[in-house]
Amino acid sequence: MMGAMMTGTLLPSGLATPATMVFADRLERNLAVMAAFAADAGIALRPHAKTHKCRQIARRQMSLGARGLTVATVGEAGDLIGRLADLASQVQITVGTDSAAAAERLAPLAGRVRVMVEVDCGLARSGVAPADAAGVAQAAQQAGLEVSGVFTFPGHSYRPGGAAQAAADEATALAQAAAGLAAAGFGVVERSGGSTPSARLAQPGALSELRPGVYALNDAQQVELGVAAMDEVALMVAATVVSRPAPGRIVLDAGSKVLGPDRPTWASGHGRLADWPAARITGLWEHHAVVALDGDSPRLGEMVAVVPNHVCTAVNLVPELLVADRGQVVDRWPVAARAANR
Repeated sequence: MMGAMMTGTLLPSGLATPATMVFADRLERNLAVMAAFAADAGIALRPHAKTHKCRQIARRQMSLGARGLTVATVGEAGDLIGRLADLASQVQITVGTDSAAAAERLAPLAGRVRVMVEVDCGLARSGVAPADAAGVAQAAQQAGLEVSGVFTFPGHSYRPGGAAQAAADEATALAQAAAGLAAAGFGVVERSGGSTPSARLAQPGALSELRPGVYALNDAQQVELGVAAMDEVALMVAATVVSRPAPGRIVLDAGSKVLGPDRPTWASGHGRLADWPAARITGLWEHHAVVALDGDSPRLGEMVAVVPNHVCTAVNLVPELLVADRGQVVDRWPVAARAANR
């Protein structure tokens, strides 16, 4: 291996690449900053663990004051939350629903789980219209389920310049839905929302709970959206330059099976190189990434730090994360909920 020390990213030497790395100092800073924001705003934090799928990071989030974790699947809950039971006297499970029919299917779990009604705030994915939330809540109540509130995902914040409007849409939708539940006789109504791009735009009183996930590690999407600086990206893939076939083009040994294939239509590439700001990954194959860049470029055999577009996908592709601190691998964290997709 050659040249492990780049312009700004210190990679451990002697790595077998590709290697998915977590930079300990950046991770700790990211976790602390979001925890402090939520505490100062008086909003509870329930981070989405589908980003890191890792018990060690989950424990850090809980120790910094998170009220719990959000997961996407039952499998993730089993691999993460079930094994974090030692952090609290009990684990309270809350399940989302967006229809009366779905609520009825949850009836056998009455007394064991709570329910929150999902509302759509503009993403047009899942969730009912805010005006219809009360009807779903009443159906859940009739099925014997405890209803704790409403939630949404302002996913349209993942567009250039979209975070402010998404946060406003989120606040409006949650307020309308919560008012509907209150008018229907429901007591304290939780209002849960949040995404990494819009999280810090949340206003006290609009939400009672935030559920961002990507903030812990960040990725190229957050950098391109202006949400995170490059030195706030805590997960990168160490890759080696295996070919320089033409001026302005290099090839790396990390492809879609490590970086993930995600590329939104607005993204300028399939990923970035941390220490080469103008470089973009313009082509992605299973085991190769083609990088376009002008002027000076990494040498053949040189190790570079690659920032994936979507960190959640990149984490899910590997069995462990190598933890780096001051240029040394200091730990290896299993991706406990890897492939827990159901």
